[in-house]
Amino acid sequence: MSATKDMILEAFQFRHACKKFDPSKQVSDEDIRTILEVGRLSPSSFGFEPWKFLIVQNTALKKKLYPVAWGAQNSIDGASHLLIILARRKVDMIYSSPYIMRMLKDIHHIPDAMAETRRKGYENFQIHDFELLESDRAMFDWACKQTYIALGNMLTTAALLGIDSCPIEGFNRRAVDELLGQEQLIDLDHFGVSVMVGFGYRSKNPRGKTRQAMDDTVQWIK
Repeated sequence: MSATKDMILEAFQFRHACKKFDPSKQVSDEDIRTILEVGRLSPSSFGFEPWKFLIVQNTALKKKLYPVAWGAQNSIDGASHLLIILARRKVDMIYSSPYIMRMLKDIHHIPDAMAETRRKGYENFQIHDFELLESDRAMFDWACKQTYIALGNMLTTAALLGIDSCPIEGFNRRAVDELLGQEQLIDLDHFGVSVMVGFGYRSKNPRGKTRQAMDDTVQWIK
């Protein structure tokens, strides 16, 4: 058990937002599929999986992304894989949508009567608990928050495999959405870009980890 704890902490010490990747080194297909599988298996609110993962390998598309995704430029230049994580929009995530009913019946395999009870609970959650129906943006941002659970799990998995990563929010969301829509890669009525991440291998070692002290971060309530 002690060895496992040491391995976990070592991975988190290793992980950093890699600013410069070595373009000569490639992440294996097996490793990238493991990272993606961890993303797929990640938890989401009500288990509704409001995400989709795009692995961008097309050189022409990367060139088009370059000017509208300034934070991704180092990953475009040198990372082995560039991942764009999409989040579903209100049309899919609202309690009454066909997507939600498909998830309940076809993915969760919940009987009709129980599915309706669960849907009602989801409706109450959206209207009263989190007040998500105030705007389309509120619903989309809620879906985006959940994609970060998958993102975090993939970053940790990469670190455990000795693979570097860089989570990316440095992009013009509207411009990237429009580009992916023009390229017919996403249906803009249903999806928008949440976050990006590059995976690969560092070209040089980073500076040491800088974090606040534990006592400044954690409060015990007894």
